[in-house]
Amino acid sequence: MTTLLHIDSSVFPGEASSSRSVAAAFRWTWEEQHPEGTVIYRDVAANPVPHITAAAWSAGSAAPVERSAEQSAAFAARLELIEELEQADAVLIGAPMYNYAIPSTLKAWLDNVILPGRTSGERPSAQGTPVVVVASRGGSYAPGTPREGYEFVQNYLEAVLKGSLGLELDFIVPELTMAPRNPAMSELIPLYEASRKRAFEDASAKAKELAERIAA
Repeated sequence: MTTLLHIDSSVFPGEASSSRSVAAAFRWTWEEQHPEGTVIYRDVAANPVPHITAAAWSAGSAAPVERSAEQSAAFAARLELIEELEQADAVLIGAPMYNYAIPSTLKAWLDNVILPGRTSGERPSAQGTPVVVVASRGGSYAPGTPREGYEFVQNYLEAVLKGSLGLELDFIVPELTMAPRNPAMSELIPLYEASRKRAFEDASAKAKELAERIAA
């Protein structure tokens, strides 16, 4: 039985969110391939995980018998998130760009699951687990565009998910999502529509390919 860990972080619900919509298409195809599988779902926008605290951070490097009651409680919350990551056969993350970076709620989840000596370090405990990130954004930050230098979502997530956690990383990037709502971007609507169509196609294709590879 396979397990998909699905993290959403958009503040917008349902179809109002490009990252949620594309991630839902991935998940639908995944579940079609694995009808008996398990999906662990966390909506960190609707139900935020605790931001990292001194107690939660320091508990990670302390022996269980040496932890205070506060540290033990804080680490228990981190451990639940860490074990979900470790038990997943694949990970799906919706990561919209807010002010050039990921939502703070997604950063909080990452701060909790990154534990040196366990999930990060020489032998990361979830190393090799495939992760697909739906990195939506209102404009375009692709190489060669005027705002290329403001792209801090893919760069950051590659450093953390691939570099620190050792995950096998892939991106789906629906862009120009503000074009239908911003009159100044109206001429970019055809590019937005093409990007959106491609994102949904990529989501279905990647979910099917990954599901089949894991099941083999």
